[in-house]
Amino acid sequence: MTPELNYVDGTLTLEAVPLNAIADACGTPTYVYSSAHFERRYHALDHALAGIRHRICYAVKANSNIAVLKLFAGLGAGFDIVSGGELERVLRAGGEAERVVFSGVGKSTDEIAFALRAGIGFFNCESEDELHRIDRQARRLGRTARIGVRVNPNIDAKTHPYISTGLRTNKFGVTPEQAQRMIEYAAVSDALEPAGVGCHIGSQITDPAPLIEALERIMELTDTLQAHGVPLSHVDLGGGLGITYRDETEFDLDRYARALVQRLAGRDLELMLEPGRYLVGNGGLLLTRVEYLKPAAEPMGRNFAVVDAAMNDLIRPTLYDAWHAVVNVHTPDAQTTTRAWQIVGPVCESGDFLAHDRDLALEPGDLLALLSAGAYGFVQSSNYNSRDRAAEVLVKDDAFTVVRRRETVSDQLALESTGATANEMTD
Repeated sequence: MTPELNYVDGTLTLEAVPLNAIADACGTPTYVYSSAHFERRYHALDHALAGIRHRICYAVKANSNIAVLKLFAGLGAGFDIVSGGELERVLRAGGEAERVVFSGVGKSTDEIAFALRAGIGFFNCESEDELHRIDRQARRLGRTARIGVRVNPNIDAKTHPYISTGLRTNKFGVTPEQAQRMIEYAAVSDALEPAGVGCHIGSQITDPAPLIEALERIMELTDTLQAHGVPLSHVDLGGGLGITYRDETEFDLDRYARALVQRLAGRDLELMLEPGRYLVGNGGLLLTRVEYLKPAAEPMGRNFAVVDAAMNDLIRPTLYDAWHAVVNVHTPDAQTTTRAWQIVGPVCESGDFLAHDRDLALEPGDLLALLSAGAYGFVQSSNYNSRDRAAEVLVKDDAFTVVRRRETVSDQLALESTGATANEMTD
């Protein structure tokens, strides 16, 4: 568990707030986030890079709650977005548009126009078609678009295949040769301004080695472009820094930062980093309550604990076979038998599970916490089975704030209709 999470008098407490108090006030399932954790991780990364000019752009896709975005804006962060909706969230949270990096392979014409009007920092282009679309939109609006190009360096990040993005078999980025052509095109366009080149090779990377290798390949291209007289303002190394969910090696931030500082010190280039999970992953948890227990009915059977959270609330175990620690919020009664439980939800799918084979002492009604749920938790939730999405709560010191109320069925139905015509509705 992180320093912000401890048992106090037998009750699990985040910062100075007992988690049962949040469950009592807000119900379950509820996502709970630690302000102190987010701030601590941001400052650690910022301090590690103190030897070079740098900008940390929080990856909004990891956790896009506007209270979380406001917290990072207050720390001085920029933002990495992948949609127009994420840009709207950043702006509503008080983020500065000029500190926004717009990444992603499929930017629509409307999204590009919105970003240009807002005055974002730059676009990370991922294809020549996209570059030409941005060029056309910038001309139409009478704006100048600053352009970065995302290179696919063909490096194996040694991570889950669904979150690997730096191989030629992935949809992301362009070859170094294409990148050079795109930057040179931007340099002669009167509607574009070349800003830099970069890469993002994947997520949940626990070994800095592939990231350092990617840095070297990006710097080779940067050196070539600058030698050809193309002015660049930054080099962008994306995010991908991993966290510890179970028994992973802790990411060696000092080793990574030393390599960055050594390679970039004295260069007139700003380093752009776009971490998400690294900043928020271990700063969040999902509270859920045990609805029913189904102990095994036969010697070789399995014990099922049915909780009120489900795959629609936290899809990572189903989607990635991801592991989240599960702990009792209250220290169990010594008389309660410990069994290996399958933690499952109410959704009508056999794939609806949150954890397998967890040794826990459980009783119906027990409150549980699924840890390391601050990243890619709520943002990937859905209304499958017409289930309401969870509430979100932000803790600071000894107080907590509901930063997203629990959804209702009325919220779900507000955008729908029966499709009946006016005449049918009056018959």
